[in-house]
Amino acid sequence: MKNIVILGSTGSIGKSALEIIDRMPEKFRVIGLSANEDIITLKKQALKYKPEYICITNETIAKKIGIVKNTKILTGYEGLIKLCTLKQADIILIAVVGSIGLFPLLYAIKKRKKIALANKEALIIAGEIINKEKNKYNARIIPVDSEHSAIFQILQNKDINSVKRIILTASGGPFRNFSKTELNNITVKQALNHPTWKMGKKITIDSSTLMNKGLEVLEAHFLFNIPYEKIEVVIHPQSIVHSMVEFIDGAVFAQLSLPDMRLPIMYALTYPERENIIIKQLDITKTRHLEFQKLNLKKFPAFYLALKAGKIGGTMPACMNAANEIAVKNFLNGKIKFNEIPYYIKKTMDNHKTIFNPGISEIIQIDILTREYVQKLIDMDKN
Repeated sequence: MKNIVILGSTGSIGKSALEIIDRMPEKFRVIGLSANEDIITLKKQALKYKPEYICITNETIAKKIGIVKNTKILTGYEGLIKLCTLKQADIILIAVVGSIGLFPLLYAIKKRKKIALANKEALIIAGEIINKEKNKYNARIIPVDSEHSAIFQILQNKDINSVKRIILTASGGPFRNFSKTELNNITVKQALNHPTWKMGKKITIDSSTLMNKGLEVLEAHFLFNIPYEKIEVVIHPQSIVHSMVEFIDGAVFAQLSLPDMRLPIMYALTYPERENIIIKQLDITKTRHLEFQKLNLKKFPAFYLALKAGKIGGTMPACMNAANEIAVKNFLNGKIKFNEIPYYIKKTMDNHKTIFNPGISEIIQIDILTREYVQKLIDMDKN
């Protein structure tokens, strides 16, 4: 039996992971759970799974949770780090959203934990540092994103030098067929209605702007040590093919399954084994139409901005990521329009003076300063 810690257990990935654990109670024991501020769900989970520890990162809200019998309550970032470094923990699922996942990931690496990574922002803002630490401590990171899980599975026992290119697929989001005029008037409700995937609010908006796909290109670059020039994106509305790898001899390998995040989550938790548990069965005889289209960069500038930040490197990805998080937050709060999300990201990136080969402290400082800058920019424009 493996002891598992889930950071972000009240979010969509965390809840799906617990569903999988419910199906394999003989395989996993939950010893740690965390949430940012959803203490109602966290308390219910704690009562059901009886973990040794729970953590609430929002220290103000943490005071309201009260006593949870036989469970120690941790708070703040320090609490997350303690969960990641528990001696008895075998697997750490990092499913928190945003740059908050960086330090827990680094500490889990140093403790040589098996890491199931659903947080892409940590790799995006500090990918080079993370890879150095991963190699230093010989840690294993298994991606949870469906696209990167697909690539990871395809590349098992393959020589990375034999890869010609990686092809990430994107559903195109709910607005792939919208005109530029229609994109100007998108509501929050429309943007949160993704056609294929059930996800949290922030990642759903990122999927609508295609920022999420841009972030996934950066993630693939660091996860698989693949140059940006060898990573391509195609629109695939059916979301059946999760990614493809073309090898130097022209052979193309693809991973297919129905769109359900529980599949890559289960693979990450049970790796290197596979379990005889079918979440959803793909009937290939009913899959009559698989469509692939080129990505329209003019319609989705957020994707281009993410890719540009990755190619520049240094602190630019941290700047881009922070600007996006604040812009998305303001869109969800009704303060800016949908098409203003990439506008504020571009304006922030244009103003940023990149620091190359930054340390962690510099990355964190850029993250903080960028958030403040973007919020002030929006407040000045909208007040």
